[in-house]
Amino acid sequence: MNKPNVKKRSLVFFLVPNFSMLPFSAAIETLRIANRMLGYEAYTWRLASTDGQQVLSSSGIGIEVNSSLADERKYLGGENRPSMVLVCSGIYVEDFSNKSVNAWLREVYNRGIAVGSLCTGAHVLAQAGLLTGKRCAIHWENLPGFAEAFPQADVYADLYEIDSNIYTCAGGTASLDMMLNLIDQDFGENLVNRVCEQALTDRVRGPHDRQRLPLRARLGVQNAKVLSIIELMESNLSEPLSLLEIADSADLSRRQIERLFRQEMGRSPARYYLEIRLDRARHLLVQSSMPVVEVAVACGFVSASHFSKCYRELYNRSPQQERAERKLTLSAIAR
Repeated sequence: MNKPNVKKRSLVFFLVPNFSMLPFSAAIETLRIANRMLGYEAYTWRLASTDGQQVLSSSGIGIEVNSSLADERKYLGGENRPSMVLVCSGIYVEDFSNKSVNAWLREVYNRGIAVGSLCTGAHVLAQAGLLTGKRCAIHWENLPGFAEAFPQADVYADLYEIDSNIYTCAGGTASLDMMLNLIDQDFGENLVNRVCEQALTDRVRGPHDRQRLPLRARLGVQNAKVLSIIELMESNLSEPLSLLEIADSADLSRRQIERLFRQEMGRSPARYYLEIRLDRARHLLVQSSMPVVEVAVACGFVSASHFSKCYRELYNRSPQQERAERKLTLSAIAR
């Protein structure tokens, strides 16, 4: 069924230092193609930063912007008022904190303007207090730290989420999918299909499509029992299950599980379980300011000393050294 045309949409892309180029460019290119197919500028956009100066992306490419935060606050009451604001960020978003940006985002939302994010931008929206009780999406790599930092947000490992007037996507090519959803709302399926043909994408992914490759493809494992056990492990990291509990759930004996993991994963189930818990701990250490002891508890370790011992054995450095190396990296970037 054809949908009636809507008024033109004007968007502001707010760039956070170290933003990811892929979701940013995918979003803008999708809108550009839609304009070309329509034959007029149904979608217009401008780029903004806190001070109106160039912003460096995570790839080191600098992007010039059109406006500053002060400009955008003035625009809210005039003809340059946008219909949507999208926060674009990427790595190290946890270190971005700006009270003026938070206040501006709240004002934007309270004025009935759609607010959204690309990649890790949900972190900035949550800092502004806009995601309390809201469904949202963020890149899978940042999800553990985000969930710990903002338990009031309803975060999912989906491609994108739309909750009333808040749009969030996980980044990468998921921004294309979220923009296609926007175009569908405005102009219908026919234009979406034409945009897809131009962008050489063969299907429109839904919001709840998975971000990551299925376990079967990601791990190169075909055994259904092993895959189901791994999924069970990944769902129980803060309170690890015993091998007996896993065996009961999988309807296998402990000896069968041991043999299957040796064959398929080249390690014992206990070792594999430990490694995925430590992997989550590593994400929390580099993405949050949680004390090491809290990271240990969140990943199912009964003591900080045991956690540190296991972490050093796997990564050849302590949790404290991991965090210190991250701070050095950030300092180098700042210079």
